[in-house]
Amino acid sequence: MEKICFLSFVSVFLVYCSMACLAMAPTNLTTDQSALFAFKAHITFDPLNVLTHNWSTLTFFCNWIGVTCGAHHQRVIALNLPNMGLTGTIPPHLGNLSFPTVFNIENNRFHGHLPNEFVFLRRLEVIDLRLNYFSGEVPLWSSILPKLQSILLFNNNFSGSLPEDICTSLPELQELDLCQNQFYGQIPSGLFKCRQLQLLRLPLNKFTGSIPREIGNLTMLKELSLNGNNLEGAMPLEMGQLGNLQILNLGFNSLTGSIPSKIFNISTINAIGLPYNYLSGQLPSTIGLWLPNLKILDLARNKLSGVIPNSISNASKLTLLELSINSFTGFIPNTLGNLRLLQRLQVFENFLTTEYSSTLGLRFLFKSLTNCKYLTRLAFSSNPLGGILLISIGNLSASLQYLHANNCQIKGSIPREIGNLSNLINLSLGNNELTGSIPTTVERLKNIQGSNKLTSIIPPTLWSLADLLALNLSTNSLSGYLPLDVGNLKVATVIDLSGNQLSGDIPSTIGGLQSLDNLSLAKNRLQGAIPQSFGDLISLEFLDLSTNNLSGMIPKSLEKLLYLKYLNVSFNRLEGEIPNGGPFANFSAQSFVMNDGLCGEPRLQVPPCKTSTVKRLRTTILRLLNYIFLGIASIVFVLALIFVLIRCRKRNVSDPIQADFSPLAWRRISYLELQEATHGFGESNLIGIGSFGSVYKGTLSDGINVAIKVFNLQLEEAFKSFEVESEVLRNIRHRNLLKIISSCANLDFKAFILEYMPNGSLEKWLYSHNYYLDILQRLNIMIDVGSALEYLHHGCSTPVVHCDLKPSNVLLHEDMVAHVSDFGIAKLLGDEESMKHTKTLATIGYMAPEYGSEGVVSTRSDVYSFGILLMETFTRKKPTDEMFVEEMSLKRWVRESLPYAVIEVADVNLLGRQDDVHFSTKMDCTLSVLDLALKCSAELPEERINIKDVLTTLNKIKIKFQMSIARTRNIHDARSLM
Repeated sequence: MEKICFLSFVSVFLVYCSMACLAMAPTNLTTDQSALFAFKAHITFDPLNVLTHNWSTLTFFCNWIGVTCGAHHQRVIALNLPNMGLTGTIPPHLGNLSFPTVFNIENNRFHGHLPNEFVFLRRLEVIDLRLNYFSGEVPLWSSILPKLQSILLFNNNFSGSLPEDICTSLPELQELDLCQNQFYGQIPSGLFKCRQLQLLRLPLNKFTGSIPREIGNLTMLKELSLNGNNLEGAMPLEMGQLGNLQILNLGFNSLTGSIPSKIFNISTINAIGLPYNYLSGQLPSTIGLWLPNLKILDLARNKLSGVIPNSISNASKLTLLELSINSFTGFIPNTLGNLRLLQRLQVFENFLTTEYSSTLGLRFLFKSLTNCKYLTRLAFSSNPLGGILLISIGNLSASLQYLHANNCQIKGSIPREIGNLSNLINLSLGNNELTGSIPTTVERLKNIQGSNKLTSIIPPTLWSLADLLALNLSTNSLSGYLPLDVGNLKVATVIDLSGNQLSGDIPSTIGGLQSLDNLSLAKNRLQGAIPQSFGDLISLEFLDLSTNNLSGMIPKSLEKLLYLKYLNVSFNRLEGEIPNGGPFANFSAQSFVMNDGLCGEPRLQVPPCKTSTVKRLRTTILRLLNYIFLGIASIVFVLALIFVLIRCRKRNVSDPIQADFSPLAWRRISYLELQEATHGFGESNLIGIGSFGSVYKGTLSDGINVAIKVFNLQLEEAFKSFEVESEVLRNIRHRNLLKIISSCANLDFKAFILEYMPNGSLEKWLYSHNYYLDILQRLNIMIDVGSALEYLHHGCSTPVVHCDLKPSNVLLHEDMVAHVSDFGIAKLLGDEESMKHTKTLATIGYMAPEYGSEGVVSTRSDVYSFGILLMETFTRKKPTDEMFVEEMSLKRWVRESLPYAVIEVADVNLLGRQDDVHFSTKMDCTLSVLDLALKCSAELPEERINIKDVLTTLNKIKIKFQMSIARTRNIHDARSLM
């Protein structure tokens, strides 16, 4: 208490001292301009050059981006600079601003402490510092600014405890968001004197103690989120008084006792999340009767007991019902089918049964759930359901993706109707008493798992499932051979066939599964050698081939598997030297036991290998000759390439576009220099893995950072890709195309040295949580890509079709200028050609229809891909997203939503809140972009818009957007002071 009083005294003393200083300071417009220039001076990185170019004495500061002034007195009333990537600190000079009501620097990279001088911003209503890197305790001024309505500090590194009298001087506080910081101590009961509070978010901190009973005073509260702390004790009964509550989230704490029954009578509530606590007791029999708006009920991982009341089916808007890992008993209500909007139903790990006999119980349950047409996830696992799977299982929702019913005492066979669930991604029926064979209808499923007594061979049609993500048929009695067709599972990440009776050789085609990270063929009867192609499984982390009849040597190609963390080849008949490079340095003797013919290092508990001096000498000579040959070959290749470039430059000397963009200085780079630049092509330098090779970041001897694209020459297609890319890159120059610096090639090694793009790919910026692109940035990127395509199609002496336009092939420089990359499957059109035929397919989802079906490529094919890329950039939905099934596609989804439902498809982060003054402008811009995207992606090539017209339209959209933003800002400023 003494500490609090002392701090309050110091704070007030500072106020009066500083106010006295202010009284002597100038109060004219110069004060505001000086404060803003001080703010600019504390910015150390401005990636969009907003402040660098716009904040200058050449224009009146009220016209600067992010600055809003009053219409009459022309003083700063708001500073809005969200989502600009700014790095810096906050100077004390901002305390000299007399009139600000809003200070918003959300989603930047500001750090350090907040200045005490903010105490003078007495008119401040909103302070939004979300998604930055501030640290230290929140200064006392935050609790003595009388007009503060919103304090938003989400996702920083603030610490300290909250003062007991926090609400004494905050009578108008409506929003307090301290989520994801380092606050600790108890939640002060004084916080609940903020009677106007509507949003209270304190998740992911270190608060302890119990929830104060005074919480019932916040009758205007709409969201209460305290999840992810260390709270304990019971939920206060007074929570039932929060009659306006919409969101209640108390999960991931240590709460005990029962759930106050009055919570289930709050008619406004739409989400109740209480998972991962120690709550006990039973659910009220009337649950659901008074919850007309409830959409989410998550009570997982508690100690709740009793029955699931039938009345829960009256909460007709429920989309998620999660009751897993509790102690519920009795029947699963057959009335759950009344929840027509239900998407996820999970009741696993309880003691639930079905209402009817063991034979018909599952039938009636599944029949009821057929009314839930939006159901995507259904989990009953670890409940004593009993019964058999009847044909009614095939009538479940066509949207169903996950069906988990393992460890449920289910008998009988898997019905053929399981194949009706064509969108199923994961089927788990393990630890039951299923018998018989797997029906051939599983060819229509995405993923099937088991651990039963299934017999017969694996159906041949299973290997044609090109979209299969995971296959687990372990611990059964399956027999037969692994066919060459296993190589069709290109996107599979997990294949587990262990514990069966498979025989024959392991097919070499399995080495083509470069997405595979987990492969287990253990405990079978496989024989023959381990294929050398296993070295191509570049994503592999887990490999178990133990307990088979494998012979021959362990391939040295496995040394290339940089991510391999677990290897087990024990209990086979392997022989020869155990490799010692790459991941083998981390494996123990346990990985190789019971292979009598193996030799190697003593630590592996095998005999030493007999290596002759002559063999070592021969190896040394061969390596020396290889380096000599490598150097000679590199010189010859570079000279030949320079000769071709000189001829091309002479031929195209009149081309104004090529003349404007000269390449980085061509230089000879040896294999040894590339090794040094990448630390031996080490894993820490790996920045990407593609279809035909890997990309490393390297630093050359002169300090230049480069990207090094190394082709995987074990793939026949890689040779062709290298030749195609060589031919294309040496003939094109444009500011929006990735520049080639040099190349290095011989019979055993081929690589390009390319300009390094420090900001990575467009894909990273669209789908990573730590990155964000606003509308203007996305427009600029797409204009850059369009400019590159215009040059390729119309600015080259020989038109070039890129053929593989997608976000991962759009790279961003440090100034966020986009560069199109990866010309591995590009096509050059001859003088008389407007199209070509090809057998090489591009990425699914981005290919034009005529490309995918007939192999016809033209410049119009690129325009189609550009249209899909444009949609993806503004919707943040991949064309291969799991929501696009059967007839629904990204293009159709967008087309059916325009023009009246653009808000349903646009990236939610793009438009912001509907009360944003610029919301309608953003909507109009997004609508125009998506309409253009549809014109680009017309079904017939001749109906698609020309890339030149695309570029013109995009530039018009950008200009209109910028003018509308400026006009709206001026109108809003004028109205705010009328």
